[in-house]
Amino acid sequence: MFVLELTYIAPIERIDAALEEHVAWLDAHYASGVFIASGRKVPRDGGIIIALGEDRAKVEEITRSDPFSVAGVCEYTITEFVATKTAPPLEQYRQELPS
Repeated sequence: MFVLELTYIAPIERIDAALEEHVAWLDAHYASGVFIASGRKVPRDGGIIIALGEDRAKVEEITRSDPFSVAGVCEYTITEFVATKTAPPLEQYRQELPS
């Protein structure tokens, strides 16, 4: 599992100009089952996406296809983690530590 942290590096007007395309990109990855949660940071200086995946390279490729990345208005920090404990509704995403 991955935490994708977006940090805006452009004025908010440029973010808003790419927002519609970014939301469509999010929707496509929700539909494919890769994204399970996302939202703006408070204050609004970026966002967070929780993504599923076993291949970091694929997740990096996905972030490069984000219209925000293509427009050069954000940078990503990607943190991989093993979700060994979850709330009951998220049990399907629980993982085992590698031996």
